[in-house]
Amino acid sequence: MRGYSGFGTAVILAPVYSLLWGPRAGVPVMLLMELLVSLQLVPSALKDADRRVVLPLGGAAALATPLGAWILLTADGDTLRRFIGGFVLVFGLLLMSGWRYHGSRPLPLNLAVGTLAGLLKGSTGMSGPPVILYLLAGLEEAKRHRANLILFFATIAVVSVIPPLIGGLIDLPVLVRLAIMLPVMAVSVPIGARLFHVIPERLYRPFAMGVLLVAGALALFG
Repeated sequence: MRGYSGFGTAVILAPVYSLLWGPRAGVPVMLLMELLVSLQLVPSALKDADRRVVLPLGGAAALATPLGAWILLTADGDTLRRFIGGFVLVFGLLLMSGWRYHGSRPLPLNLAVGTLAGLLKGSTGMSGPPVILYLLAGLEEAKRHRANLILFFATIAVVSVIPPLIGGLIDLPVLVRLAIMLPVMAVSVPIGARLFHVIPERLYRPFAMGVLLVAGALALFG
């Protein structure tokens, strides 16, 4: 999913890992995976991304992430897990409703969306939903959508792992889980990237939105 659509590491793994291990254990694993996977995808996405839009989004998100991390460190785990699931589910339904953003993307709006994404990144490991709704709902071609998402997630990947590290959430069990899951992700990402060039573009949006709904439902009702 990450290689194919340009997103998916957080919106799929944050709900699933939170269900399996709880947010304080699952979110750090996902953040480390997101950081390492971004290194695979950024070089090929740079030429297609709209940096004028994506860099302010990523910068604002990076600044807001530490504040969101305070929520992760203090909130009730089960409540946070259900919030993660419900949030993903609502955004998936919004995107599948057919709503499209037809307006421009001025700097103040980019900064506002980025700030919201950063707060969510720090607290849930999942910055994607507001950015996906903002970028994927536009009328650009699928190649531009995918490149924008890849570049955005890469700009905040490094910052997002610092608060859990300082807060003591990245411990030996987290590193063991990362070591087990990362090889699977490393193999799957290039396969997904190749599928993007094979599967028709008209199937890109329905596939991406379907994954959002499934992941959100698992965490909310699991």
